[in-house]
Amino acid sequence: MGFSSALQSRAAHEALIVRQDAELRLMETMKRSIQMKAKCDKEYAISLTAVAQQGLKIDRADEMQGSLMTKSWRSYMDELDQQAKQFKLNAEQLEVVCEKLTHLSQDKRKARKTYQEEHAKIAARLNHLTDEVVRKKSEYQKHLEGYKALRTRFEEHYIKAPGRSGRKLDDVRDKYQKACRKLHLTHNEYVLSITEAIEVEKDFRTVLLPGLLEHQQSVQESFILLWRNILQEAAQHGDLTSEKYTEIQQRINTVISNINPAEEYGEFTEKHKTSPTTPLLFQFDETLIEDIPGKLQSSTLTVDNLTVDWLRTRLLDLEASVKDCQEKQLKMIEHVNGGSPKANGSIISNGSNTSNGIQSNKDSMCRQSKDLNALRCQEKQKQKLVDMIKCALNEVGCEELPSGCDDHLTLEQNFIENGYNNEQQRSNSTSSPGLGIMNELMRRGGVLTLLRGRGRHFKRKSTPQPTTPMTRSRQGRFNKMQPRSQSLGSLSLSLSTNRPLYEEEWFHGVLPREEVVRLLNNDGDFLVRETIRNEESQIVLSVCWNGHKHFIVQTTGDGHFRFEGPPFPSIQELIMHQYHSELPVTVKSGAILRRPVCRERWELSNDDVVLLERIGRGNFGDVYKAKLKSTKQDVAVKTCRMTLPDEQKRKFLQEGRILKQYDHPNIVKLIGICVQKQPIMIVMELVLGGSLLTYLRKNSNALSTRQQMGMCRDAAAGMRYLESKNCIHRDLAARNCLVDLEHSVKISDFGMSREEEEYIVSDGMKQIPVKWTAPEALNFGKYTSLCDVWSYGILMWEIFSKGDTPYSGMSNSRARERIDTGYRMPTPENTPPEMYRLMLKCWAADAESRPHFDEIYNVVDALILRLDNSH
Repeated sequence: MGFSSALQSRAAHEALIVRQDAELRLMETMKRSIQMKAKCDKEYAISLTAVAQQGLKIDRADEMQGSLMTKSWRSYMDELDQQAKQFKLNAEQLEVVCEKLTHLSQDKRKARKTYQEEHAKIAARLNHLTDEVVRKKSEYQKHLEGYKALRTRFEEHYIKAPGRSGRKLDDVRDKYQKACRKLHLTHNEYVLSITEAIEVEKDFRTVLLPGLLEHQQSVQESFILLWRNILQEAAQHGDLTSEKYTEIQQRINTVISNINPAEEYGEFTEKHKTSPTTPLLFQFDETLIEDIPGKLQSSTLTVDNLTVDWLRTRLLDLEASVKDCQEKQLKMIEHVNGGSPKANGSIISNGSNTSNGIQSNKDSMCRQSKDLNALRCQEKQKQKLVDMIKCALNEVGCEELPSGCDDHLTLEQNFIENGYNNEQQRSNSTSSPGLGIMNELMRRGGVLTLLRGRGRHFKRKSTPQPTTPMTRSRQGRFNKMQPRSQSLGSLSLSLSTNRPLYEEEWFHGVLPREEVVRLLNNDGDFLVRETIRNEESQIVLSVCWNGHKHFIVQTTGDGHFRFEGPPFPSIQELIMHQYHSELPVTVKSGAILRRPVCRERWELSNDDVVLLERIGRGNFGDVYKAKLKSTKQDVAVKTCRMTLPDEQKRKFLQEGRILKQYDHPNIVKLIGICVQKQPIMIVMELVLGGSLLTYLRKNSNALSTRQQMGMCRDAAAGMRYLESKNCIHRDLAARNCLVDLEHSVKISDFGMSREEEEYIVSDGMKQIPVKWTAPEALNFGKYTSLCDVWSYGILMWEIFSKGDTPYSGMSNSRARERIDTGYRMPTPENTPPEMYRLMLKCWAADAESRPHFDEIYNVVDALILRLDNSH
């Protein structure tokens, strides 16, 4: 058990500091004791030398000439003198050991100080951002109050003096506009500070703090290793050859050799073990915008005339910060690979591999890894903000805002238009009594006065435009439009203006941006689509040109359409002009239209599908039985609720994108998707038997063992096909399988699927079907096809239990606890023993021990064949 996972709490941190202090005191005690021993050895050496000298003073030595006794005595005294010299040498060596212990104590103090400073540094960043979020919220409330007060004054002046103007009125308008701008800017700062705080807090828990603790553990263990070496050296200098001292020395050596740096902190860590720090939740306070009409949305950047310049400037600053982090990382990596190890922050070496103050290569590499992690976290935090701002700018075309477009409205125009539209929508959708402020202004004539002489806020049009002499003269040229780079065969690219835009082959409806990017592969590829932003439809031209660029079609005051060039009465004519003229859509982008990308064969028109009856409900909307007009074929249609955010709509279409490339009798077939208008729909084959789970429960008394095994084989066949395509289903269960009239099972519901050999969940585990999910996926968020094998074992259990609920009577958390301790569900009644053994193999704790679907299919198929032959 290591520091990084067990010592993340504040109490554990303080305990570690206390432990370091205790170790320093122990070093001082050892040093004093070794110094006293050296002093004693020196004094003993002096006394022993005096004894030897005294013993050599033999009276009347001449009379003892040739005496063996005298010779033995002299040798004895000489050896006694040598023993004294050895004691003196040992004492000097012990003084060297004390110096090493002193250096080690100094280095350990420095290491403790460095750890405290770095811990305080990363904690201070989180505390600072926490305070910043609170401060931004306070500023938000302050500007909100000012905004509301000035808005009230603004409304009162227009109601009291409709149609009038003057200095006082202008002053009220200016103050209201400034307050609105301050509110919007503060809103964005609040959103960004929350986003940054979330990233910093997550990195504090998962990267920075564990990295610091892991490094500190390495440092602590390195000191223990050096400390042990010093003790061994001190013990060696006190080693005598007598039997008595040998026994003592053996005991000393045994005790010292038992010191193991890796186990030194085991008991300490267990004693102070705490759970990982609880995540701090940073959430946008939605009460701030409850009473504000318009475009401010929680946790969403507002991009308009008041904020676009500020966002662009902030984007440049953040991109510079990201680049700076990347350059620092590159330098650090080059330094590690090509230069000498960094000295900054490491323990100072005095030149010997066994001397004091040396930190091992492992310690140095650990520090460098920690510093690199800190830079990567900083880069990721800033990149998160960059992506957030870019996404907001892209959504409204602010990456390429054409000059001369009718996009900069005055404050009162935005106020009147948005207010009027909101009131109209409320009056059309509800029957609540009372007039809104804008209806009241209109009733008093204020709106007409304000709008007189000004361009109306444009509404995007997708309806056909009247045919004029000019459009008829261009008709021939429109019908001749062909791609310059590739032939589209018999595909017609007529741009007739007497048909709706959604009938054009290159118009892709409300296809999400991610899907559009998949279609535009070569420079000059383009298509036209529709996007809905703040309940307003906008037509967007998407072009592949040094990346992907998106241009909002601008509307002029007289209802024409344009980019930077001349206006045209229809969108078709505008696109045709850009295509034939080969002029850039905007000078800044340089994007030229070269090849129109037409709808794929599986992009159907919404009008081709007739919804008949609702047959179910999915995660994103209702499921209908429907009919295709062209073939009269009965189909199943999944719809996506119009009110869902774009992110959810993208996840909805992900199932269609995955299914379109699969063709297998045990995989539900995709017929197409409908994105020409709302609601978005996925059209699939209609499997009349319905959900496998419902079928099992309704027909529990009629199901035979042979039919149940056949269902398992069908599911294994479908999953074997998916495994060969590197598709991880992630939600395999009886509720997500369908049964046709011939009792054949088809795998369905690919909303959580991923086309990867291995998939790591990064967006939380909120919608995970816990009782069907493999332990490694629940514990580590790591999915492979072998996770689907675990789920297949649960599916087999559902089939043989005829639709019972797995782990019945247990909560999700209780089931997880039991599984982790080795519990597996008992065999359902009348299950063949071979099939239950296969279930247990699918539920192996070690994923690599589970069979792959090819093996599973072969086993089940062989069992069915044996059953058929026995009958």
